[in-house]
Amino acid sequence: MRLVFAGTGDIGVPTLEWLLASRQALGLEVTGVVTQPDKPVGRHQTLTASAIKDLALRAGLPVQQPLKMRDPEAVEALRTLRPDVLVVMAYGQILPKSVLDLPKVACLNLHASLLPLHRGAAPIQAAIQAGDAESGITVMYMAEGLDTGDVLLKKPLRLRRRETGGSLHDRLGLLAPGALAEALELLSKGTAPRTPQNNAEATYAGKLLREHGLISWESAPAVDRRVRAMNPWPGAYTVLPGWGGHPERKLKVYSVIQSRTESGGGVPGTVLAVEKRGLLVAAGDRSVWLTEVQLEGKKRLQVAEFLRGTAVPEGIVLGAAALP
Repeated sequence: MRLVFAGTGDIGVPTLEWLLASRQALGLEVTGVVTQPDKPVGRHQTLTASAIKDLALRAGLPVQQPLKMRDPEAVEALRTLRPDVLVVMAYGQILPKSVLDLPKVACLNLHASLLPLHRGAAPIQAAIQAGDAESGITVMYMAEGLDTGDVLLKKPLRLRRRETGGSLHDRLGLLAPGALAEALELLSKGTAPRTPQNNAEATYAGKLLREHGLISWESAPAVDRRVRAMNPWPGAYTVLPGWGGHPERKLKVYSVIQSRTESGGGVPGTVLAVEKRGLLVAAGDRSVWLTEVQLEGKKRLQVAEFLRGTAVPEGIVLGAAALP
């Protein structure tokens, strides 16, 4: 069976590694890899390839990097790889029908949620923000809609108590190869099921932007979930307002602990206490301790160390202020 892998995000690396290591034993021929064009990264905007591309080149596989997968030239280039199965994971473009129709056997997507929950680009963060008890990998037959295709199988994964976007990303990446292995075995036997999704139960998780990390202090549990979901990217943040000649500055928040202390009716975002163990901030009818932060232009620090260089007065209100 001839297989092409399409992916860009790091979450797909364990799956491609598994395919390369297992292809001979499984009777697979991985004929090529499709990934996004190299992109400028960092302060110096250095043109950088995806980890998927690097892995494919080391394995001697042909790599295609179309700017737009729907362009006729891109479709024809993919056709030359003659895929029986196209496996997609975190590729980053919606595939047109002309591509979905190319594989002789199936076009499969490995999606990082238990569909129909959290369709879209940011299912990992959405699961944490929603307070879900579990996430997982869904292997589905791709359709023209956004993650609407029939389900082949699901592999659930329990969320840990202090799960972050980064930790869940890595755990789901390691879960995916096993899910694909089972799916390919079912396909080879001709026993792979197709279960339609219940669209009435669908939720959506759109592409994350930096502003989605803004903390609104609506409740202590919601603040905790947002901080964990947005760690490491795009990063949860608030604004430390200006006082005593200090300008207002963005304050990233990497870790919080929910407090049993009531907010005392304080305005959400009010700093109630400043201690070595953290900044106690009103969040709805409760409060949270900020324990690890990063002031704009500075290093990421535990609050005890942060306070040695930055005085934060009690009573100040953290919030969006005037920053864009």
